[in-house]
Amino acid sequence: MRSPVIGITADSEQPGGYSKFPWYALRQNYCSAVREAGGIPVMLPHEVGLIATYSSMIDGLLVSGGAFDVDPALFGATERHTSVTLKEGRTDFELGITRAMLDADKPILGICGGQQLLAVALGGRLIQHIPDEVKAPLAHEQPNPRNEPGHDVTICEGTLLFKIGGLVRTAVNSAHHQAVKDIPSSLKVNAVASDGVIEGIEDPSRKFCIGVQWHPEFHISPVDTKLFHAFIDACRT
Repeated sequence: MRSPVIGITADSEQPGGYSKFPWYALRQNYCSAVREAGGIPVMLPHEVGLIATYSSMIDGLLVSGGAFDVDPALFGATERHTSVTLKEGRTDFELGITRAMLDADKPILGICGGQQLLAVALGGRLIQHIPDEVKAPLAHEQPNPRNEPGHDVTICEGTLLFKIGGLVRTAVNSAHHQAVKDIPSSLKVNAVASDGVIEGIEDPSRKFCIGVQWHPEFHISPVDTKLFHAFIDACRT
């Protein structure tokens, strides 16, 4: 059986640092996590005109995270919080490729900001800034390194994520100031933090469509490793 090809969305940066010209970026552990689970990682540049080609070439899509936000106008908000940072070209591409993969019912894994984008693509809304909307929130922008746990989440029984991980509670890393606010009734919340923040979503009507708010590519817990293996396995069929 051939190894499935997994498209991973890249981040985009303005001139400075690595190059004096605009450049793409992707942490290596996104790729190594895919490879270790049996997939072939391929980085996707933000070429909107190639979305149909990309979606026909890849067997699964991993929507990565990044230090930016989905435009609130895309989920019906009339105001934008002052903390919101946009990367419109990236968001346009990620929405387009996500919708193309949803139409083809090919597996999707959304990570951190990728989960938030997936939620919006499926008709959900976002909390624009957790400290302003959640009472006594946890440190979702954890002060310790991202390769260490920041807090625990409860995984909801009866969800695909629970079936994959086999645990009701697991430690996760946390690097976000936004979160999923609500989702359509056709979707499921599959993980929550103790402060009520939604930490994971899934679409049970599709072959594999899961978003998690944390970064499982760091393999903080066995659930993270099992999630990547389940994603790659779904991409084989």
